[in-house]
Amino acid sequence: MRLTRYFLPVLKENPAEAQIVSHRYMLRAGMIKQQAAGIYSWLPLGFRVLRRIEEIVHQEQMRAGHIPILMPTIQPADLWQESGRYNAYGPEMLRIRDRHDRDMLFGPTNEEMITDIFRAHVESYKSLPMTLYHIQWKFRDEVRPRFGVMRGREFLMKDGYNFDVDKEAALHAYNRHMVSYLRTYERMGLTAIPMRADSGPIGGDDTHEFLVLASTGESEVFFDSAVTELKLGNRAVDYDNREEVAAVCREFTTLYARTDETHDAALFDAIPEARRKVARGIEVGQIFYFGTKYSDPMGAVVVNEKGERVPVHMGSHGIGVSRLLGAIIEASHDDKGIIWPEGVTPFPVGIVNLKQGDSAADAACEGLYAALAEQGLEALYDDREERAGAKFATMDLIGLPWRITVGPRGLEKGVVELTSRRTGESEEMSPAAAVDRVARVYRAHA
Repeated sequence: MRLTRYFLPVLKENPAEAQIVSHRYMLRAGMIKQQAAGIYSWLPLGFRVLRRIEEIVHQEQMRAGHIPILMPTIQPADLWQESGRYNAYGPEMLRIRDRHDRDMLFGPTNEEMITDIFRAHVESYKSLPMTLYHIQWKFRDEVRPRFGVMRGREFLMKDGYNFDVDKEAALHAYNRHMVSYLRTYERMGLTAIPMRADSGPIGGDDTHEFLVLASTGESEVFFDSAVTELKLGNRAVDYDNREEVAAVCREFTTLYARTDETHDAALFDAIPEARRKVARGIEVGQIFYFGTKYSDPMGAVVVNEKGERVPVHMGSHGIGVSRLLGAIIEASHDDKGIIWPEGVTPFPVGIVNLKQGDSAADAACEGLYAALAEQGLEALYDDREERAGAKFATMDLIGLPWRITVGPRGLEKGVVELTSRRTGESEEMSPAAAVDRVARVYRAHA
C-alpha cells in the first residue's frame, strides 16, 4: 500500500478526551473515530488490525473443532423472557420495539438464541459434542463508557457455546476452550493469565477470565508471579484427548491467580512472599460452564444412550475481539507510539524513501515493494513528499514491526537500513537481504 493512496489521518497532538495510552494512540494513529459515546468507526489502519485479530480467533477456534456460524445483532425479547433473563439483565441491555410493537433487543450476548437454534435441530446425543461460535457486534449500554475500545458500548466479540450430554463432557469443552484461548493470545504476542473469576449475569459455577497485566486495567488481580512464565508455545495438543487437554489446564491454573471478586487472602499468603504480586489486569476473554441453566427453562434436551430425554449441559466462551486492540497497545508501546507484535500488525514492514523523486531511491523502493509482495508481504510505502523526520515519526506512531529506510547515501554503498521497532536496532544490508530477513520473521509467525 502506498501512503499517498491510503487514508491515514494521523494526529500530531494527544486528544484531550483520551485518558489511557491505547485510546490516545488509536486516535493519533488514525485507527478509529468516535461517533458517539463508546461507539466508534473503524478507519483503514484499525480495521486491518481488527481483521487480523479476528482471523487468528477463527483459526484457533476451528483448530479446536468448533464450528462458525453467524447470528443477528437484533434479538426477539421473548427468548430472553423464556430464560428469565429479560428483566434481570439490567439497564445495560438496549431494549427496542419494532414497527409491529414487538419487544426486541440489541444483543449483549447470545445464550438464548443459540439455545433456540440448538433445540430446533438437535435431538440425539449422537450429534454431540457440539460447539458453535460466531464473531459479531454486541451492544451493552455502559453507564460511563471510557478508555476508547476498552470499555465501549458497541464492540466486536467472539462468543461460542458448547452443548454436551453430561457435565463431564461439558467440562472437557471448558478445558478445550481454555487451551485454544491460551494459543490465541500467545499468537497475538500477549501473556493472558487465566484467573478464577466471578460469573456475573451469565451465571454458572465454573469460570475463568483471561487478563493481560496493565496499569490501566479495570480489575485488581492477585497472582503468583511464576504464572507469567508459563507458555504453551508450539506444542501439539490433541483437543479430543480429555486427559491431555486437562493436563494443560492444570498447568496453567494450579498456580494462584484470581480477580478481586474471588481473591482468597489465606491462599495468597501461602505463596512465597517474593512471588506474591498484586496488579491491574485487562480482561480479554472469559469462559463459563453453567450446566443446564438455559437448557432447563428453554427445553433444550437430547435423547441419551439410555433413551432418556435429558437437558444438555452448556457453557459459553467469549473473546473481546475489538477490546484486544486496546489491550495489545497497552501491553506493547513506548513514548513514540505503538509496537505491534508480528501476528497482528496492520502491515509487516514500512518502506521510507528519504528522497522522494530521486531516481535511484525511487527505483530501489519500488524494487523492495515488489520483492516483499512476491513473498506475500504487503508493505506500507511512505512515498509522500515529506521530510524524513515526519516520515520516521509516522512509522514510529503506527508501530509496524520493521522499517526499511532507503536513501541516496546508502544506495551508493548498495545498502538499505533495516530497523526493528521493538528494539530500535538498525542494520545496514542489501535490499535483497532486508527482504529475506523480514520474510523469515513472518514465516516463523505464520
